[in-house]
Amino acid sequence: MSAPGEERTTDMVWSGSWVTRRLGVGLVGDGRPGGDRELRELLGLALRRNPKRAHLLVSNVLGKHVPQKPSVVYGAGFELGRRVRGLLGEAEARRAVVLGYAETATGLGHAVADGLGSAPYLHSTRRPVDGVARAGGFEEAHSHATSHLLLPEDPDLLAGGQVGHPGTAPATGTGAPLVLVDDEFSTGNTVLNTIRALHERYPRGRYVIVALVDMRAPADQVRLAEFAAEIGARIDLVSRCSGTVTLPEGVLEKGRALVAAQEETDAAGRGAASAPGPEAVAEPGRASFTRVDLQWPIGVPDGGRHGFTPAHRAVLEQALPAMAARVATALGDARRVLVLGFEELMYAPLRLAAALEERMDAEVRYSTTTRSPVLAVDDPGYAIRSRLVFPAHDNPADGPGDRYAYNVAGAGFDAVVVTVDSTADTPELHAVDGLLARLAAHTRHVLLAAVPSYVPSGASSRIPSGASSRIPSGARSNDSNQQEPSAMLPEPLRGPAFSSYAPDEVGWLLQDLSHVELEAPVEEREEAIQSGGAHYAESLPVEYQPSARYQSLFGAALELSAARVARAVGTVTETVLAERAPRPVLVSLVRAGTPVGVLMRRWAHHRHGLDLPHYAVSIVRGRGIDANALRWLAAHHDPADVVFVDGWTGKGAITRELAAALAEFDGSEGGGRFNPEIAVLADPGGCVRTYGTREDFLIPSACLNSTVSGLVSRTVLRSDLVGPDDFHGAKFYRELADSDVSGHFLDAVADRFDEVADAVDAEVTALLSADRTPTWEGWAAVERVSEEYGIHDVNLVKPGVGETTRVLLRRVPWKILAKRGAGADLDHIRLLAEQRAVPIEEVDELPYTCMGLIHPKYTRGATGADGRAVVSK
Repeated sequence: MSAPGEERTTDMVWSGSWVTRRLGVGLVGDGRPGGDRELRELLGLALRRNPKRAHLLVSNVLGKHVPQKPSVVYGAGFELGRRVRGLLGEAEARRAVVLGYAETATGLGHAVADGLGSAPYLHSTRRPVDGVARAGGFEEAHSHATSHLLLPEDPDLLAGGQVGHPGTAPATGTGAPLVLVDDEFSTGNTVLNTIRALHERYPRGRYVIVALVDMRAPADQVRLAEFAAEIGARIDLVSRCSGTVTLPEGVLEKGRALVAAQEETDAAGRGAASAPGPEAVAEPGRASFTRVDLQWPIGVPDGGRHGFTPAHRAVLEQALPAMAARVATALGDARRVLVLGFEELMYAPLRLAAALEERMDAEVRYSTTTRSPVLAVDDPGYAIRSRLVFPAHDNPADGPGDRYAYNVAGAGFDAVVVTVDSTADTPELHAVDGLLARLAAHTRHVLLAAVPSYVPSGASSRIPSGASSRIPSGARSNDSNQQEPSAMLPEPLRGPAFSSYAPDEVGWLLQDLSHVELEAPVEEREEAIQSGGAHYAESLPVEYQPSARYQSLFGAALELSAARVARAVGTVTETVLAERAPRPVLVSLVRAGTPVGVLMRRWAHHRHGLDLPHYAVSIVRGRGIDANALRWLAAHHDPADVVFVDGWTGKGAITRELAAALAEFDGSEGGGRFNPEIAVLADPGGCVRTYGTREDFLIPSACLNSTVSGLVSRTVLRSDLVGPDDFHGAKFYRELADSDVSGHFLDAVADRFDEVADAVDAEVTALLSADRTPTWEGWAAVERVSEEYGIHDVNLVKPGVGETTRVLLRRVPWKILAKRGAGADLDHIRLLAEQRAVPIEEVDELPYTCMGLIHPKYTRGATGADGRAVVSK
């Protein structure tokens, strides 16, 4: 039976009924059927000492005061982000910036940014960082701690020239939309303060306010509309549900008296009883303690205090499963687990908790500590049943003080994973009255995972030197066999900061040399390469700018062959999944392999729901593969899962180069770990056993250079630019964005996936039982042509449509050999040959559709003043 005046939501006592009975505070829905129930399922009520507002709306889905399933917490914010995306439309959503409020909405705002898809994220903070300029600040009227700082690493983030949005103009009155996220929207004062402060500095034409609940009174709604008209901007609001708080006369004074009386009762009770009440105290000696090395990805911020870009998000997504696996191993047989975040650090522990929830059979919950004092009452009709009190442990700028963890004591967790940033991993955390010791009284196992505090470039670090690893009072250490951190290799580059691909499509294990002048005229490069004065990887050819006629040919070729390419993509991907690994790590060879790797990743997601990691690495003929890239891969993935991907085989030179390079690497690093077998779209040379087809046909991505490859150049390996601890280099040609067809190519092929699915299934079934042993037929043909034409160097014979195209675009061609009767697959070859005055000779008995022959005795005089190749007699 319910107590008199007690309210229930479904079959449970509503966690606001205790306050309602005593103070008359109520929650009223927005008038929709079921609105009252929905509001009370989302919110409970508690009391606090606050001179401006005695009651506290306690969210059941925020992950702050009430432990909740992490999937529920993350899903609530993510869904709001999806709704904002629908409101703004795709174009405006891509330009938006998301701003969350400290401390309670830092994780919610981050989840909203994820839901938007490509929005950079920033949250306000109460932690000043020396050396980082303030981009703004504002006050929060009803909060326990009021002052908010905005400290973006990139000063253009709030101005509309956002990180991760290259080419976006600074905001004006119609600039990039700003999305402001808080857990509740009550009076609207906080948002008004924010917009007023930011609009003076960064005016824009559109704002979107996002909150879990909209609890404004009618007068507050009118005030917001008037404010929008005053500044000349559109302000929309998106919330999960709405309603109002009813407050009787004198509620603030009654609330203060009730808090004081309850605290006096609790103090008397603790003095008379040995068992802890709502104000839980530690009982030393119960819990074991383990420090877990998450191996947090290098370069990824711990949260949005200084900005968090889509590229950061993509790296974190790929690292989460491995981090969750390390925590799950340390948890052992724990059945009820709490991941406890730390004040503003909400997003990192939330994502870790969600990954654990997916991985483990255990019941996983998530909440965070807070600086806000709230009365605890052990009653099912009250939202805060217990609280742990402990000293601040991050050397706060406003001095020492108490901090709190609510609804943890007495909740039956047999393990608590405390997640802090390294700034907060201090002696105070490990002290006899610190958080770890407080938790030790209420669980069997305390784990500590520290995320490296992100320090922007030029800022002064406040991270304690040698973060404490002291064992808290009442805990015994399981910490003797901790893993050493991975080698300090840089994180992959990602779009849109590097390349025009989406950040989750590929991570480039390269260094950005966009600032270096590396291009040289084709004839100068050829002379240097053939004379032995330079290696082809020490410079770049001037990027070919296609004519309108050639671009039209590309479009026609894509339309003609998109289904054929899609079929080859499906076939090679399904073969890899069947034979190599159920969740392979795709590693494409820059540059021709990268569009293929992206398409294979898309196929795996489209057909099987798999999100495969995909990286791009450099391999250079005669120099081998980038060993530092291999070290990075080995540190982050099982090398046995790595599948190297290329576009096509010519004569098999790169196939042999890769095998030799991996043998050398494994010999020096220990163990035969990487499989040297390449998966390719087309294998006309018969050089590999994992392929989509052995036909030599036009793959449209071979028609162009960077403009079909994410605007990334060929790779560069030069000793004055690439040191022993560096990745190989490449350039991002941002200036060619208007000519970029990389996304168009990918979309055109992916749109044909369903059309070719049945053919792929039949082809894969046949291939898996067929003899696919490499024949090296192509290599034999290249050797024969080299001798017949007096070239005597197989490196100057480039077989296949793709390689012939490269000869015409990058090298000084001598002549083209075309298989007699070759059709539309060679239309672009014929056009390029015409433009460069290169003869085409039709031949029989060629295993390829065509071959490109590089001039065998090239000098500057062999071209004439116009740079055209010598025409053979």
